[in-house]
Amino acid sequence: MTASRIAGLLAALALLGGAKGMDPVNPTCPVKPDWGPATAMTLTPADKRGKRVLIADGLVDTTLPARLAAAISADERIEEIWLRSRGGDARSGNAAGRIIRSYPGMVTRIPAGWTCFSSCNFVFMGGDRRFVEPGGIFMVHMFTYTGQRDVIDSAVKDGSDGTAQLIGEIEQLSALLASEDNDFLIRMGVSRRLLTEIMYQQAATGGENNQGQRYCLSQEEAREYNVMPVERAG
Repeated sequence: MTASRIAGLLAALALLGGAKGMDPVNPTCPVKPDWGPATAMTLTPADKRGKRVLIADGLVDTTLPARLAAAISADERIEEIWLRSRGGDARSGNAAGRIIRSYPGMVTRIPAGWTCFSSCNFVFMGGDRRFVEPGGIFMVHMFTYTGQRDVIDSAVKDGSDGTAQLIGEIEQLSALLASEDNDFLIRMGVSRRLLTEIMYQQAATGGENNQGQRYCLSQEEAREYNVMPVERAG
């Protein structure tokens, strides 16, 4: 067997392995996203890659905005916030994002292998500079107001106390969609097309029984919608 033939077979196997790791109901997303614990978000300062970062890991709860402000203010060396979360309280996500934006130059980052979903998106978008690393997952809700059982079930399976918070988030989404989300994206410099072309399309694109409710942006889409600003990405 020639070297080129072997290389071709290895490439095909790699593609098959990747396909097996994708969610058949939400085909742009991994079947098992690493979106952290179903417990209240912890905020841990750490030195990573020669920088002082704040690792934000877990559910977005109603206490997060105040805790986040306190954590950033307590350590003036913090220059990046690394996020891993399955979401949580919608309004608190927006509030946390606004707090991050109040610190000029603050970077938000989704490291490779980590997932930022739902209200975590809005925390992330608060960054003055934003990076979704290759292999990092910016996963958005595909809004339908109903049928959001996949999010709730994930918490139930974890046996967590976060289930009620996730249910609360889903109930709040309908109130946030029209005005608050639009206003937030405009203020954060994210294209409103992210809402109209991705988040609001679920009713038209959902699978059988409208189960497909997650969409993971590619690197190209993250730049196209200015989730990761082109001029600052690197």
